Amino acid sequence: MNRALTTAVFTIGLAQLAKVPLAYQQTGRWDWSNAFRTGGMPSSHSAGVASLAAYVGLKRGITSVHFATASMLGLIVMFDAMGIRRQAGIIATEVNELGNTVAQLAESAPPYIQAKRQKRLEERLGHLPEEVLGGALMGMFTGAFSYVMEPRPPKRRWLPWL
Repeated sequence: MNRALTTAVFTIGLAQLAKVPLAYQQTGRWDWSNAFRTGGMPSSHSAGVASLAAYVGLKRGITSVHFATASMLGLIVMFDAMGIRRQAGIIATEVNELGNTVAQLAESAPPYIQAKRQKRLEERLGHLPEEVLGGALMGMFTGAFSYVMEPRPPKRRWLPWL
């Protein structure tokens, strides 16, 4: 099995599960749907790519092409999580509010003119910088932990009777 891939996928799952108790601290209620949502603390995307880069860096060395590739992938994913995906979430919030405003203005209109949208847009798409940092730190820790816990072959000895 590919340990680098397994480490990254495990870390993504761990980050998603960590969102449940962290959300409980803020809201005071258990909401297990947080484990399946995007956004929130920690960023599972950042955790996954950081664990991959940390594991590969320790396994192949930080001067390897493998580490460079994993690191660039990680930087792109983290930048995207804070940038484009976060902006999309802000736009979704505005669109949802616009729908509420239109509904309030059209209350006096006949029912055939007003068609209410059934589903709201998902607003939690991206991450705040601290959520990305939290995921990256979690990922670096799990990537290093996976490397340290990896079974090593026994060392060969020069003399077989030693």
